[in-house]
Amino acid sequence: MERLLQVNDLEVTFQTYAGEVKAVRGVNFHLNKGETLAIVGESGSGKSVTSQTIMRLIPMPPGKITNGQIIFNGQDLVQKTDKEMEHIRGKDIGMIFQDPMTSLNPTMKVGQQIMEVLIKHQNMSKASAKDRAIELLKLVGIPMAEKRVNQYPHEFSGGMRQRVMIAIALASNPKLLIADEPTTALDVTIQAQILELMKELQKKMGTSIIFITHDLGVVANVADRVAVMYAGQIVEMGTVDEIFYNPKHPYTWGLLASMPSLDHDTKEELAAIPGSPPDLTNPPKGDAFAPRNPYAMKIDFEQEPPMFRVSDTHYAKTWLLHPDAPKVEPPESVKRRMRQLATSYAKPVLAKDGE
Repeated sequence: MERLLQVNDLEVTFQTYAGEVKAVRGVNFHLNKGETLAIVGESGSGKSVTSQTIMRLIPMPPGKITNGQIIFNGQDLVQKTDKEMEHIRGKDIGMIFQDPMTSLNPTMKVGQQIMEVLIKHQNMSKASAKDRAIELLKLVGIPMAEKRVNQYPHEFSGGMRQRVMIAIALASNPKLLIADEPTTALDVTIQAQILELMKELQKKMGTSIIFITHDLGVVANVADRVAVMYAGQIVEMGTVDEIFYNPKHPYTWGLLASMPSLDHDTKEELAAIPGSPPDLTNPPKGDAFAPRNPYAMKIDFEQEPPMFRVSDTHYAKTWLLHPDAPKVEPPESVKRRMRQLATSYAKPVLAKDGE
């Protein structure tokens, strides 16, 4: 498959009163055309900083790209000026943010906010841009689009506002769409509708998607591949099936086990990952997950593990995959939970629009 995006050894730091925070530490991944990659991890794992760095949206200073390349469509975005990035953002790369109420301008009609993108990046006339804005609102499932194009954000429900954000992001037919936790503020029913909408739009438009989330259950029915992030690094990457059915990193085990089961008959307690993520002003020596890892070995506290190859598409950053390491399987309770979750989230029940 043809690659649209290649991130190589990306490192991002922030200067704070407490010192330099190493927010992203040597991140590598790629995205193929027409593919959806989910980046998953706890708050503070570096997933949103990574996505915003691709868009060159991190404030500089205090943020700084200290190393790496972001090769998009054959160009290194790290080397682009702010002026050059203005022509790429919105036109070639679109972004959907977590909270549409803070992302949309409350003083502008939603139609005007879509039209702005079309006029700037597509050189449309106002009349043509308004017609296209109505088409986009219909495309993302907003009824009575001819009327609602003239309404303000506060006149829309949370789910409908997120649909407007998707319409704005898709206005210029971007090659890449970055969705930064786009369903976090929505209830489960509306969340399912938005996820299904994004899948349908991707099929129609062929857009590549990076989906940022802390919820592995969300990605099961959306992503082609998953990158699991912890402490500013990718610790496991594989296809959705590999991550759900054959996870190799203890952190991935913990994320899967800590998700609630949809089986009403289960009496299992919800698992939790003990401890807290490390302080990235002073990243720990060795494996950053070692203090929270019940399977940690002496080497985990002394030497950072490399990415071990499990298959052509599956890699994990854990010493447990070393040939000399003891053979450790996830506990049976974790295996059982993984099977339940994989089954439960594979086919979510979608309600019809009726917000």
